[in-house]
Amino acid sequence: MRDKDHEAGDMINLLYNISNSLSTNNEIKDVIRPVLNMMLQKLQVIRGMITIFNRQSGEIFIEDGFGLSDEAQAKSRYTPGEGVTGRVVESGLPIVIENIDNSDILANKTGFRNEYHENQISFICVPIRSTNHTTGTISAYKIFKDSDQLETDTKLLSIIATMISRVIRLHQNVHEENMLLLAENRRLYEALSEKKSHSKIIGNSNSIRIVLEMIEKIVDTSTTVLILGESGVGKERVAETIHFNSSRKDKPFIKFNCGALPENLIESELFGYEKGAFTGAVTSRIGKFQQADQGTLFLDEVGELSLNAQTKLLRVIQEKELERIGGTQTHTVNIRIIAATNRDLADRVSRGLFREDLFYRLNVFPITVPPLRERKTDIPLLTDFFIKSLSKKLNKDKVTISRAAMDLMVNYSWPGNVRELENCIERALILCDNSTIRIHNLPLNIQDSGTHKNHFSGPLQNQIDNIEYEIIIQELAQNHGNVSATAQKLGLTVRKMGLRIKKHGINPNRFKKR
Repeated sequence: MRDKDHEAGDMINLLYNISNSLSTNNEIKDVIRPVLNMMLQKLQVIRGMITIFNRQSGEIFIEDGFGLSDEAQAKSRYTPGEGVTGRVVESGLPIVIENIDNSDILANKTGFRNEYHENQISFICVPIRSTNHTTGTISAYKIFKDSDQLETDTKLLSIIATMISRVIRLHQNVHEENMLLLAENRRLYEALSEKKSHSKIIGNSNSIRIVLEMIEKIVDTSTTVLILGESGVGKERVAETIHFNSSRKDKPFIKFNCGALPENLIESELFGYEKGAFTGAVTSRIGKFQQADQGTLFLDEVGELSLNAQTKLLRVIQEKELERIGGTQTHTVNIRIIAATNRDLADRVSRGLFREDLFYRLNVFPITVPPLRERKTDIPLLTDFFIKSLSKKLNKDKVTISRAAMDLMVNYSWPGNVRELENCIERALILCDNSTIRIHNLPLNIQDSGTHKNHFSGPLQNQIDNIEYEIIIQELAQNHGNVSATAQKLGLTVRKMGLRIKKHGINPNRFKKR
C-alpha cells in the first residue's frame, strides 16, 4: 500500500512540476526539456522524444529527446501514417507496444531496435492534440514490467501531452510560419535571380525586335497573353520578361507546366485541395492560382490540359475565383495569366480537343516567338551569352569560339531552337581542352550539316584537311579577308594560299569589313 501511495505521490509531484514549468514559461525549450528530464528520472524511460507535425511540409520531426544521437534526431523524420509515430499523428490515438522485438509497425528510424537490450523493451507513443488536429507526439521506450504499469504510464503521458499541448500548438504555428517565410524568401531570391538573368531577350534580328515591341505594349496591362512558338524557342523567357517589367514585378511569378503531370494531379496542383479531399490529403494545400495571387501565373504547354481542367481554368479566368478540391469555400484571386503552347490551338479546337471559349479567353494578345532558323543573326549573340554564362558554371576561363565553328552553327537549322543551342555550347565547353571551341567540339549532327564535312574522324588526310580548313578560316577572319596578310601569317606564298582557299571552297570576301 505504501509503494502505491508513494508512486501516486511521485506522479502528483511530477504533474505539479510540469504545471509549474508551464505557468512560468512559454518558450518551448523551457517546457520540453524539463518534461523530458522528468520522464527520464521519474518514469525510468530509456529513450524519450517529443515530435511536432509541420502541416505545411507534411513532415513530423523530433523537436527534442534524450537517449539518441544528434544525427539520429536530425535524420528521423516521419510522414503521417509512417511507423508508429506517423500512425499516432494520423489517427490521434495512442499506440502501445509491449515488446518492440515483436512489432512490425515500428519504423525504427532512431535505430533503437538494433541495439542490444537485456530486458524486454516496450514502446509508448501518445498524441499531443489541439482542438481539432494532432500537433505532435510524446514517445517513450521503457523496460517492460507488467501490463498494468504500461497502462498507467500511457495514461500519465497522455495527461502530460494534454498539459503541454498549448505550447506545442504555438510552436507548431511559429515553425510553420517560419517555413512559409523561408519558402517565400527562396521564391523571391529565385525571382530576383531570374529578373537579373532573364530581364531581356537576347537578339537584334527583325523578328525579335517585333516580339520586344509587342511586349512593350502590354507589360503595364493585366491583359492575358498567349505565347506561341516551337519547343525551345524561349517562350518562358518572354513570359518572364513581361512579368518582371510589369507593375506586378515584385509579386509572385509562378510557373506551371501543364504537360508535366498526370491528369489526376493537375487540378490539385492548380486549384489546391482541402484536408481529406482524397487519400493522402492529410493537410490543406493552396494551389498555383492562390500562390500567384497579385502576381502572374505562367501556364506552359496549356494545350495539354484535359477538357475537365480547361473548364475549371475558364471559370477562374472569367470569375477570378476558385474552390479547392474537396472544399466549398470560394477564394478570390487577382492574377495575370500568361499561357504558352507549341500546339496549333485553333486546330485542336476544330478537333474538339480544346474548348473554343477558353481559346478566345487566352488568345487576347498572342505573341509568336520565331524559331532560331529564322533569326540566324541572333545565333552569334546567343552563343556568346551561353559561353559566358556556362563558363562560370563549368569553371572555364575566357573561352571563345573559332570562326569556322561559328560558321557551322549559323548555317545549322537548329530544330531544337535556343534550348538545343544552349545544350550544344555546354557540351562543347566540356569537350574543349583549351580556350577555344573548335569544330570537333561540336556535336556530329552539326559538324555534318555544312557543305564542308568537318567531323574529325575517318582517314588521317581528312582530319588534316579539316584542321587546315579551320586554321585558314580563323586567320582570314582575323585579317578581315586579306589573303596576302593571312598567307604571311601562316608562312605560305600568296599562290599556295590561293590554292588552299580554292581547295576548301572558301570565299575571303565574306570576311572583309563592311
